[in-house]
Amino acid sequence: MILRGNVYSEVLHLYTGISVLAPDQYQEEGAYRVCYLLHGLHNDQNSWIDSTLLQIFAREYNVLFVLPAVGRSFYADMKHGYNYFTYVSEELPKISKKVFNISAKREDTAVIGCSMGGYGALKCALTKPEQYGFCGAISPACLFIDEHLNGLRKNTDYWLKTGGPEAEAILRDFQTAFGEELAYTDGDEIIKLAEKLASNSVRPKIYAACGAEDNLRKENLRFKEQIEKLNLDYTYEEWEGAHDWQFFNDALKKSLQVWHT
Repeated sequence: MILRGNVYSEVLHLYTGISVLAPDQYQEEGAYRVCYLLHGLHNDQNSWIDSTLLQIFAREYNVLFVLPAVGRSFYADMKHGYNYFTYVSEELPKISKKVFNISAKREDTAVIGCSMGGYGALKCALTKPEQYGFCGAISPACLFIDEHLNGLRKNTDYWLKTGGPEAEAILRDFQTAFGEELAYTDGDEIIKLAEKLASNSVRPKIYAACGAEDNLRKENLRFKEQIEKLNLDYTYEEWEGAHDWQFFNDALKKSLQVWHT
């Protein structure tokens, strides 16, 4: 079953796009496992459904997928926009539990995303470990967002001259999310959140994957070196692949396999 539509958010104060994909088979007893599946910078709430074998995965793993739309927000409570992080991590689960037959147990709850959505998934799981038992970070971007924002602040002209129209759009996205001064907090930095969580008795299982030909590979390997020093349940894998839906599809299947073991 695939549902595509809109839901009114009290946090965002607007109707926002949402898609839900449930297994074809009806579950008479018990509740479904739920996965909040987050999209990347250039995508929307339909991208995972339209670009991967998500329908097969829902049936194979008996999971209900909830796919929110967040635009190009970087899953932030935006300085000049909407509170997308609060919406995704707090309001969306409440709405989903009221409408669908999904489990409230953290071990039955996952958050997975690709690229910008991989950053969002890590931010959700590390901020609210009592809520998510599993996190899948597929080719996550902005793992060192402090360095990205500091670099943009110091070298804005160079960024715009060398990056073309896409660089201008990303700079505008960052300024909308974090303000013209590109100010961030520890709550925006994934490694800071991981360090804080290392002493917590409740920690999500984290699975990360990145393609060997992905332009984010170096950043992901550097993050791997740092997070492996912490007391977290973290696994990283890479194989041949680029920053595309073919790799995202395969990595999603691997993520679901790890979650279910």
